[in-house]
Amino acid sequence: MIAITVPATLVTRFKEVIAEGVVMELVVWRVLAPVPPSQHGFKYRAAYVVNGERIVGFDNERGKGDHMHGGGEEKPYTFTTADQLVEDFTAAVDAARRRT
Repeated sequence: MIAITVPATLVTRFKEVIAEGVVMELVVWRVLAPVPPSQHGFKYRAAYVVNGERIVGFDNERGKGDHMHGGGEEKPYTFTTADQLVEDFTAAVDAARRRT
């Protein structure tokens, strides 16, 4: 199998170690072609992890498209902009932290 790489430009990346065992990270790239079945030119992943368990996540995995993880469920996510993704991710992390 031949791997084909698509050039990507980093849009934003942040990682914060909030406490021992608690990490929040988000990375967004602009890509030349959408990651199927997404229809936009971004590839992204965001995760809030506590003691090795993903509590909140957003990504657009090839074959699955835009979706989010939270509360033990995977749900569709409507990606609009990188800025909105940051806001949605931060809000989901804040909500998860309030529940614990």
